[in-house]
Amino acid sequence: MRLLFKFVCALLVLSAVAFAESKHFDCNPSFGAQAPWQGADAAYSIPLQDGRVVWIFGDTLYGDKREVNGNDPKMVHNSIGISTCKNGEWKLDYSIKRDEKGNFDTFFKPQRNDGTYYWALDGVEHNNELWITLVCVRNKPNSDAFALGFEVCGTDLAHVTGIKDVPQNWKISYSPLVAESVHANPSASALVDSDNLYIFTLYEQGSRPQILTRIPLKGLRDPQKSLQYLGSDDKWHDGLEPAKAKAVMNKGASEMSVRYHPELKKWVAVMVDPQIFSDKVILRTAPSMSGPWTEGDVIYQVPIMQKSDPRYDKDTFCYAGKEHPEFEKAGELLFTYVCNTMKPAKLPAETDVYFPQVVRMPMPEAAKK
Repeated sequence: MRLLFKFVCALLVLSAVAFAESKHFDCNPSFGAQAPWQGADAAYSIPLQDGRVVWIFGDTLYGDKREVNGNDPKMVHNSIGISTCKNGEWKLDYSIKRDEKGNFDTFFKPQRNDGTYYWALDGVEHNNELWITLVCVRNKPNSDAFALGFEVCGTDLAHVTGIKDVPQNWKISYSPLVAESVHANPSASALVDSDNLYIFTLYEQGSRPQILTRIPLKGLRDPQKSLQYLGSDDKWHDGLEPAKAKAVMNKGASEMSVRYHPELKKWVAVMVDPQIFSDKVILRTAPSMSGPWTEGDVIYQVPIMQKSDPRYDKDTFCYAGKEHPEFEKAGELLFTYVCNTMKPAKLPAETDVYFPQVVRMPMPEAAKK
């Protein structure tokens, strides 16, 4: 097993070196409102070989301005953006899908007509195509999901082709990945090497540990059948039995990033502390994807959640921490997070929330130890 992960690390180191020339060192990502895009969550980034970066957003407010009817914001459940960086100039084009009648619509949309929708999360590019993880969600009033009124109903995988065209013309197909009954969702962070698509998977039981799954690239056309998990015996097994899987992180996060840093010879995970309603962004490191991972060092405290901050509101909460290495200079760390409000009616006035916030800082000492 150690030899396997050393081999994977070596491949990803080579990939990181080959990709270095297309890094966007001289641009600072920013996410302002551009009608009809009025704010969103998630903000995963997927660097493409042609130098563009695809941004995956979750629930997205849209319109000429933010609108909320009662507790229902005017939104679609996911959208994307395409960013470019030329001569230090950052440009981000948002794309909200339109349906056959020209109305704004969710970009990734379930093919079944059962009231469910997708939160689009991390993904990878492979052979000029995208593979995007999709968490199935359904509304459930008075649910136990922090009283936010939803529940998770499994995970699917989107296959996107034609990505050199404008996003409205992208071709998207969908495959089931994990059934609702499994209570484990491969979506938190995705990485690809020459043989496999690796996905960190949150197990929604107990302490909610992070486990590790993979799909051999030759099996991507039938991902549910090809899915494998890393067992507690440190061996790969077919399917997904989370109770028998190795907990690579004792407390996982539904959204995070895991990326290899060749200069550190370490894997680095960035996330908002999994503790409910935490104001802390933490960093974990490990010698391999499978660990052992550090418990996490606090590298940042979200200003808006400090009572001393003039923007503080008791209903504000923050989440979705993740790194974007393609925008880092040597010795730096760049990450985003998103804040939201427990009371949607506040969204039109709370203009500091529901935008990805960008933090650029020196690489923390915790990553160098």
